[in-house]
Amino acid sequence: MSRTRRSIRRGPLSRAALPQSASWNGDARVFVPQGYEPGYDYPLIVWLTDPASTFDLGRAMVRMSLRNFVAIEPARGGASAWRAIDRVRDRLSIHPRRIWLVGHKSGGTEAFRMACHHPDVFAGAVSLGGGFPLGEPLLGQLDAIRRTPLLLCCKSANVAADPTTLDQTLRLFHACGGTLAVRIYQRGDELSRTTLTDVNRWLMDELCGQPASLQPHGAA
Repeated sequence: MSRTRRSIRRGPLSRAALPQSASWNGDARVFVPQGYEPGYDYPLIVWLTDPASTFDLGRAMVRMSLRNFVAIEPARGGASAWRAIDRVRDRLSIHPRRIWLVGHKSGGTEAFRMACHHPDVFAGAVSLGGGFPLGEPLLGQLDAIRRTPLLLCCKSANVAADPTTLDQTLRLFHACGGTLAVRIYQRGDELSRTTLTDVNRWLMDELCGQPASLQPHGAA
């Protein structure tokens, strides 16, 4: 699917009275931050989930941040993600250059895939437990991808079970000059409070222009 930033519309800044987590016509769920200000252009998080895993948008955002982001969870991947972005921008105040992809497991792999296919649209991507899609032709827009920050969060047990994949991923990004931060957790899962607090910190560092210092460490 070919999309450009021009195809993502910006609409009115109304409808601020939505509940913090609500469905929009069954196509997506939306999270509106506490103290929402219609005159402020919020960063948008597009959550891409794993069909085989349970995900609660409200709980994830409580663990990440109640105030920093508008967030959406498309009902399905692909075209529904683009529709959800268009709809939330029609109804809420979103910064057009601060649209981030955050995915869980297979959704994390899809987040990397979409960010590389559309680096002109997305500010960056975070994968929580989903590997980079090695072997796919994703580096065609290499100059833009080099400027796209990516974060991979993974469990140490998964890395120990398959160290080759992470090693190949790091070698790829080193060779192409891309930016991939990696954080490895000893305990907990990919949606733990510790992990999502780290994701919030990394995103805010990127938004504020400060380099995030992420070192492997244990997570509860």
